[in-house]
Amino acid sequence: MKDIKHLFVFIFICFWGINSFAQEENKDVIIEKLNDQLEYLNHRLDRIEKISDDILWYNKVGDVAYIDKVYIYGPPKWKEENPTAQGAGNPVKFWAYTFIPKDIDPSKKYPLIVLPHGGVHADFTTYYAHIIRELMAQQYIVVAAEYRGSTGYGKGHYEKIDYGGLETEDIDASRQFMIDNYEIVDKSRVGIIGWSHGGLISLMNIFDHPENYKVAFAGVPVSDLIARMGYQTQDYRDLYSADYHIGKTAFEDVNEYRRRSPAWNTHKYTGTPLLIHTNTIDDDVNVLEVEHLIKSLKATGKNFDYEIFQAVPGGHSFDRMDTKHAREVRVKIYKFLDQYLNSPKKIKTVRDLEKAAYKYN
Repeated sequence: MKDIKHLFVFIFICFWGINSFAQEENKDVIIEKLNDQLEYLNHRLDRIEKISDDILWYNKVGDVAYIDKVYIYGPPKWKEENPTAQGAGNPVKFWAYTFIPKDIDPSKKYPLIVLPHGGVHADFTTYYAHIIRELMAQQYIVVAAEYRGSTGYGKGHYEKIDYGGLETEDIDASRQFMIDNYEIVDKSRVGIIGWSHGGLISLMNIFDHPENYKVAFAGVPVSDLIARMGYQTQDYRDLYSADYHIGKTAFEDVNEYRRRSPAWNTHKYTGTPLLIHTNTIDDDVNVLEVEHLIKSLKATGKNFDYEIFQAVPGGHSFDRMDTKHAREVRVKIYKFLDQYLNSPKKIKTVRDLEKAAYKYN
């Protein structure tokens, strides 16, 4: 109700208030205040959307999973606006979803899947509901962190974004949290999987913490931020050069963008079993980024698996959708993970997957 009131106040100011205010204040000041109100409103609406989607989780997977949302922390911000202010240098706090299959034996240990969400500013939503159901059917425990920069938690968390930086450490912190707090987690069987920005985070984790992950999957991963700044729009580039984020364009500091790009960090790859998928008609992560990543990985001389799918409908989402082809591709992914994590129950066929995710034989 409070958010609706803010919306009406904002509309009132926009349509009836400017002329009267303009007599007393500079129009630029008024516009700045209106922009602040709009930004506040957007974050409040994101919060409402997040709360609504949280409820949906119980409806979509509550029959097969124990669902929780835990409050944990990662490293301090990489860049403090005021390094001497109270609280500066404190760990960054964030929420993480946990999903535990309801049919497990609490006296045994089970493999863990770390699942970072995608998006520059986004969050973990029921978009992944079918995938979570599929993972539950294989008796994987899952943790999905709302790392720094995620939406739905207000302006403060949004502006802690550190794309390709310490967000990677937030994700690894969620892995460690599960090991420290759940005796049912087998620390020797941990995999990390992600798509898009989540694919970038998965790659950077196995580059920086290869000892922590038994296997990784990177779907349509953002791979080269320098190339990305060249073919994306100005509005997209502005998300990175914002003062609270990198604060510079790729033109102004190309090495900072290189530091955050998997394709420029493959020298750190030590050979963690890795599967990469990309699509030639990806409408978000152009295939040229992933091709650069693949070429760079080949130069390391280490073995890894990849597949470049040719013009598959669905573009960026081709293997996360509910189409027959997407289901077939996910079966491939699960078979790859199983080689290294030995899931207690297997998804071997599309029929197995459909039974798990779509509730029919």
